[in-house]
Amino acid sequence: MKKFLYTFAFALSLMFAHSAHAALSNEQAESFIKKVTNQGIEEIINANVSLKEKDARFAKLFNEYLDLDFIGKFVLGRYWKTATPKQQSEFISAYRALNIKTWSARFDEFKGKSFVFKGTTPSNSDNQVFVNTTVDMGQGAPAKVVWRVKDTKGELKIVDIIIENVSLAITARNEYTAYIKKNPNGLDALIADLKQKSEQTSR
Repeated sequence: MKKFLYTFAFALSLMFAHSAHAALSNEQAESFIKKVTNQGIEEIINANVSLKEKDARFAKLFNEYLDLDFIGKFVLGRYWKTATPKQQSEFISAYRALNIKTWSARFDEFKGKSFVFKGTTPSNSDNQVFVNTTVDMGQGAPAKVVWRVKDTKGELKIVDIIIENVSLAITARNEYTAYIKKNPNGLDALIADLKQKSEQTSR
């Protein structure tokens, strides 16, 4: 069941944006996450549309509302700074393509899940707030899911999700850093690996 939680939480992190013209408030952040989860359930999971249309809706939400530049820079860490503009662009493209296919293919597994909101926690970073939720996965105590919301140029974006104290962004960063370190072709090898996995992933 835990893999279901990771899938649903990551997928929802790619959806919807809400205007914000002032400093990010706790109320704005929580309202945004509530809207995100509701939109995801209604427009994709529970929508009476074809599989092709669901995939298209997921891709649209992913491409429009995930802050890929922010995430990409973070997960590559110091390698983002040393990458060429071409490598940066290719990484973001491969990263996007793989995640769209991976999460869209498994999105329907989360029918019937819902989040309970438990307030917010301030972040040490400017214009960021943590929104605390729990979700009942059917076994054991409800899992804790914390959403990191960032005001990006007047739009709210989710830039990380912490599930049971495990950050998805930090996990990806550690995985990619280890891959680059052990491979003689470094970042180019990682990009090629992401592209290959994307080609092998099917609905």
